[in-house]
Amino acid sequence: MGLENILFIVAFAAAVFLFSKNLKAIIRNINLGKDLDISDNKLERWKKMILVAIGQSKMVVKPVSGLMHIIVYAGFIIINIEVLEIIIDGIFGTHRVFAAPLGGLYDFLIGSFEILALLVLVACVVFFIRRNAMTIKRFKMKEMLGWPKTDANIILIVEVFLMGAFLKMNAADQVLQARGVEHYVVAGSYPVSQFLVPIMENFSSGYIIFLERATWWFHILGILTFLNYLPYSKHFHIMLAFPSVFYSKLKPRAEFDNMHSVKKEVEIMFDPDAAPAQSEGPVERFGAKDVADLNWKQLMDSYSCTECGRCSEQCPASQTGKLLSPRKIMMDTRDRLEEVGKGKDKNGKDFSDGKSLLGDYISEEELWACTTCNACVDACPIELNPLSIIMDMRRSLVMEESKIPSELAGMITNIENNGAPWQFSQTDRANWINEE
Repeated sequence: MGLENILFIVAFAAAVFLFSKNLKAIIRNINLGKDLDISDNKLERWKKMILVAIGQSKMVVKPVSGLMHIIVYAGFIIINIEVLEIIIDGIFGTHRVFAAPLGGLYDFLIGSFEILALLVLVACVVFFIRRNAMTIKRFKMKEMLGWPKTDANIILIVEVFLMGAFLKMNAADQVLQARGVEHYVVAGSYPVSQFLVPIMENFSSGYIIFLERATWWFHILGILTFLNYLPYSKHFHIMLAFPSVFYSKLKPRAEFDNMHSVKKEVEIMFDPDAAPAQSEGPVERFGAKDVADLNWKQLMDSYSCTECGRCSEQCPASQTGKLLSPRKIMMDTRDRLEEVGKGKDKNGKDFSDGKSLLGDYISEEELWACTTCNACVDACPIELNPLSIIMDMRRSLVMEESKIPSELAGMITNIENNGAPWQFSQTDRANWINEE
């Protein structure tokens, strides 16, 4: 085992350790949410995950961007199969270890990887132009200024460099194979990188070996760095999209969940002989004021958000200039959850900074702008539900703080007194029939 192998093992182990540490922190943050039992209809959930998360069925609603996203997604998954070979080569000092056992299949795989790498590179360039040079409203909204825009650009640029390094590495490998340089076995098919070979043919073998090794290290270290960048980026949806879709709502979108304690009180009103609800532990909070009042699925959704803006693009409140942006609701929830998690790491599990999601991050005006139409939920390519967070915070405003717009207060009072939103009794509701 040489120095290069030792350095690789150290780098690989460090990357895995750091990612595991960050992943553990995110899981801890998600578990700060309330318990929620989502164990029903597992077969239907698997079907939905395969169709939506793996099959990308909701992405192609926008055909051009959807197709390019599928290319990047497929490239990320398939090309990284090669990472397994790179890891084995890095640990044991081999070179293209799968070439001999796979034979012709290896040629097919490397050729497929190269075509995908080129497609990913082109798609990332197009995505970069769309985000930065074209006027697409959902990429220019207020919440996308600063870090969110930078984050998206970083990933696109990194992908371009990684795919470029992969193709240059293969081109250098071809030259060394053709020259019969020791250690570089003849293997693989190179439909794309073969066009880079003429550029390198006049270089010395020593320089080309250096170039091949440099791009090999850049490619694998780039992937390991990307792995540890994910937990700090919206691109963590690469991993969380699958469980988010699996645990997404199967009931009709317009059906809201009732609070057990409130439902029990209503049942007692209709049936005084019904047994009262038994108190189990602390008194249940009405709605959600901070992230700990939300359930774990809602918190996982905040980490899963792709920040694509399709929800805000379809939101009628957002379209008409209201303050609400469903994407911002998800981003604010994630930012607040990160803040709480870091506070607990620094100050212990009883940490409290006196701040809350409702008020310090999300305003009352945003919440009441929502029409509860479910357009955001329908538009989300990975079945996230910003509306559930909005409704839980509304519950907190109404039931915990008695805050409600005057127009709604009058309507609710009429429903309570008259059984209808109008300001006259039930006996008079049909009088309009007699009007001439």
